[in-house]
Amino acid sequence: MISPNIPNLLTTILPAALLLLQLPASALLMSRLIKGPSRIPPLEPDSPTLDMLGACTAVVPTLNEAERIAPCLEGLSHQSYELREVIVVDSYSVDGTGDLVKAEAEKDPRFRLINDDPLPAGWVGRPWALNWGFLASSEKCEWILGIDADTQPHPGLIASLLKTAVAGNYDLISLSPQFILKYPGELWLQPALLMTLVYRFGPTGTGGDVPERVMANGQCFLCKREVLVALGGYEVAKGSFCDDVTLARYAAAKGFKVGFLDGAKVLKVRMYEGAIETWNEWGRSLDLKDAATGGQIWGDLWLLFAVQGLPVPIVLWYLLSGSVPAVGVFPQFWLWGLNVFLIAVRSALCFAIAPSYDRTQASGKWLFWLSPLADPLAFLRILISAFNQPTQWRGRQYS
Repeated sequence: MISPNIPNLLTTILPAALLLLQLPASALLMSRLIKGPSRIPPLEPDSPTLDMLGACTAVVPTLNEAERIAPCLEGLSHQSYELREVIVVDSYSVDGTGDLVKAEAEKDPRFRLINDDPLPAGWVGRPWALNWGFLASSEKCEWILGIDADTQPHPGLIASLLKTAVAGNYDLISLSPQFILKYPGELWLQPALLMTLVYRFGPTGTGGDVPERVMANGQCFLCKREVLVALGGYEVAKGSFCDDVTLARYAAAKGFKVGFLDGAKVLKVRMYEGAIETWNEWGRSLDLKDAATGGQIWGDLWLLFAVQGLPVPIVLWYLLSGSVPAVGVFPQFWLWGLNVFLIAVRSALCFAIAPSYDRTQASGKWLFWLSPLADPLAFLRILISAFNQPTQWRGRQYS
């Protein structure tokens, strides 16, 4: 026999509780998204001026990147005289990565291959290699650009970065890229994972006022040499699997001006091959727990659960059960309406983030527009990652 309290729980108590959970989170979300129309415009490719001559060192950390590094090397070779040197710090790759760099160095003397020392205890491979390259860079360079091997820099990237940094009086500036997607699964999943960042920190080019909420992207990370010296290099981020955000927030807390801007027109990246690799590799760092307090992590989990994890299941439950509430019925209709609104907002954001994706090589392009249906999975991935420390990263094992 069904307890008479069960219908009351399903029709009144649970919807009211969900409303109490979701309404403040929705208000917080909209306060962030509303800044989108006034955000700093995307960077455009630019040409250098003579005062930029030899102003920048690019540091590329590598470990078995032979299958992906060629477009990065080519893109860097097309930068102009503002780029003094390219230091590729290779952690003893066994796949021929070093040979590709040496071949590029024969054509362009700005390229230099070095090997870092064995990874010390307490360090993660990427910040260790970046720090090694920074220490090996020419002191004549005012700017240090950390750039990942899977990126594809457009001509005019570095000139645009330097002009933007000077014009905006930035000490540290990083860019969000244009993501290259190819396979159906990643077309569906990757935008949902990206949206976890947009929901937590707002659109690119709108944040940076509060050090604890600063965002950054180490795929393209420009910093003044004197600032890196003042920060002690990458030491503060040595054990972080999100070293970019850790270092940027530390710099912001020290009073340096940090920017995170839209670089979709000057930088592309092919991060991972397919949905499974995207889930495993990108998903394990998106929680940003290494750069956040426990309170921030729990606050972000609450927000994502309320506005990204719940809307699709709630709306589907009402539709599949055939119990869409009548207009004005409280609290059921309010819950229904709020979650329909959240899905509508999320669907509209597909149009907003579409320029952040290169889908020219993709099959099943239409799946991008169904990415809101992957939002519950994206929240689940952040939840899993928040309570698990990585044990391996880019072929390295960590205890």
